[in-house]
Amino acid sequence: MLWSKAIGAGGTFGGGAAFFGPRGVFGGGIAGGTVNTISYVAIATPANAEDFGDLTVARSELSACSNGSRGVFGGGNFSNIIDYITIATTGNAFDFGDLFGNRSASAACSDGSRGVFGGGRYGPELSSIDYIAIDTTGNAATFGTLTETRDLLAACSDGLRGVFGGGGGFSGYRTTIDYITVATTGNAIDFGDLTQAREGLSSASSETRGVFGGGATSVYPFYANIIDYITIATSGNAADFGDLTATKRNLTACSNGDLVLFAGGDGLSTIDYISIATTGNAATFGQLTAATYLLAATSGG
Repeated sequence: MLWSKAIGAGGTFGGGAAFFGPRGVFGGGIAGGTVNTISYVAIATPANAEDFGDLTVARSELSACSNGSRGVFGGGNFSNIIDYITIATTGNAFDFGDLFGNRSASAACSDGSRGVFGGGRYGPELSSIDYIAIDTTGNAATFGTLTETRDLLAACSDGLRGVFGGGGGFSGYRTTIDYITVATTGNAIDFGDLTQAREGLSSASSETRGVFGGGATSVYPFYANIIDYITIATSGNAADFGDLTATKRNLTACSNGDLVLFAGGDGLSTIDYISIATTGNAATFGQLTAATYLLAATSGG
């Protein structure tokens, strides 16, 4: 694809939003077995991931967000665990507190101050949303509910709105996108629909645009290479952005505000990247430290 600008080593990112940063971190997931590993990359520089440290507990189907300096990883393996790291340094995670309830396969996003964790499952699928103040430690509180119950969904934010897209459950794959105002509490509102129903997708954003990549679908070959995009401030249906380098399910994503990385997935260690301000197909960025799926990612530094 044609890029609007070259990728340099400077690690700059669009607009300076508090929840972005030059470093992407990837935590947990399944790599042969369930792992506690955390790895990282410099998002502006294509390369393979390097070891960062370890989560407090090995788990998969977790979700993550940040305030630009601190990254938090919540839930997974039907737990209520929240861990945190300082993204600019390397080392092991510390205990942050607990989610309001146990959950796996939720989605998380941030406005740079507050982190929210929505959906997932603990037995049946969940619609509940929890929130935390990222710069402190402590237990999560109840925020509200999504418009419908679902798991294996994805979330991103423009610093004001948090949007939750796709997902699934016993009632099938979803095209649903709904949104909240992260700084307030309350129930989610309908935003629009993805271009195709799918679960196990991933999402990241700039300060204006959100993208949703990959996932499992009901259409052959049943794993998607689709990338959709939305303008987060304006409700409406998603549009086609381009394609990932391969069909991928149960991957993760993070962003520095200019570039979005899509990492891992079933049987995969590959990291793809796109320039979020343009549309087009993804290119290869590098490799995770191991083939990993059902992992989580965030950015900061």
